[in-house]
Amino acid sequence: MMKFTKQNFILLVGGIIIYVVDIGVDFWVASKYFCQGQYCWAILILCFRGLSSLITQIFSYEWFENDWEGTDTRKLKWIFLVHLFQCGIFIRYWFALKYGCQAAFKQNSSGDASETDPPNFIQKQAIDLVTDITMLRVFKTFLETTPQLFVQIYIVMEHGTNNFCQYAAIIMSFYGISISTVDYQISLRKSLPEKDEFHVLPKLVYLFYKLLTITSWILSISLITLLSVRSSVILLLLLWICGFTWTLKQHTTFCKSEKMEYLYRIVVGIILIFTFFNIKGRKTKVCISIYYATHIVVTLGILFVYMFWKPSIIKEIHFTIVSILTVLSLVVGIIFLVVYYRNFHPTAYCRRQTCSDEVDGEAGQKDRVEIGRFENFIMQ
Repeated sequence: MMKFTKQNFILLVGGIIIYVVDIGVDFWVASKYFCQGQYCWAILILCFRGLSSLITQIFSYEWFENDWEGTDTRKLKWIFLVHLFQCGIFIRYWFALKYGCQAAFKQNSSGDASETDPPNFIQKQAIDLVTDITMLRVFKTFLETTPQLFVQIYIVMEHGTNNFCQYAAIIMSFYGISISTVDYQISLRKSLPEKDEFHVLPKLVYLFYKLLTITSWILSISLITLLSVRSSVILLLLLWICGFTWTLKQHTTFCKSEKMEYLYRIVVGIILIFTFFNIKGRKTKVCISIYYATHIVVTLGILFVYMFWKPSIIKEIHFTIVSILTVLSLVVGIIFLVVYYRNFHPTAYCRRQTCSDEVDGEAGQKDRVEIGRFENFIMQ
């Protein structure tokens, strides 16, 4: 059985601290913009924060309602009230700390015991609670952190303003994306039989693959926004429609209710604007190739547009730096992507152990550890 270790507990505590600091940085940056009279940027930052918080509270309460079905309704009413005031994530962190502390420091059970035994039950509770937090952090990353990173980079490129709070927001955004993507991958590995170890090298390769491709894409969107805000909005809308349509065609089964399932598909459509995720755990070699080929074509197209429509801008040093960073991060990111899928992806592990190639597909579902809703969440 999977174990919740002391290291997992320390990372959980660190996650809480980062979450609180991130909230503080958001309101600090927004207040700075308000004080400078830049109300549009301040409202936009707060809107991303509000949307992210609203979506995560909705899913968090839905999961509590599913998990506590048939229990005392007074507890659910209390939980609903906490989520109404946008504090549901702290309840989840409290439960995770409670069970995590017991699992990491007070349990010395053998791995052969059944899940109904108290020690292993506590282990499973701790892991399930941390997994739920991980899924909510994925939502937060792509509904708030990544869009805010785009806004901050655009402001720096468009207005040339640079102050400490902006750099602090950009650093926190990069750090938030890094932690969320790696933490998510660790949780995913724990959902596969005998693949719960995610060593340092695979972590770094996966991190650089995600971080570099996302950075390149954000810079590309920033460049097209500098040309035309309308064109940028149209591009993002088209990308969301494509992602949402693909999600619909996958017939996802993440939520119990139909309304929540459609909300989930809408959110996944937004996530797919920024990075690729496997929706149903099936083979996606063709899909991921098309996805990043599209990114390459759009990025090169944007740079060519600048060359022919805005030749004067090309001579500016900041455009040269941004262009080099955009292309370089995309190329290096795709190299890390290829290395990850060839050597460190769970499917690669299975090929070495003569397992089924369909560990990420429907045939692999029956071999997975029973992990509840996470097995229907977006994968990689």
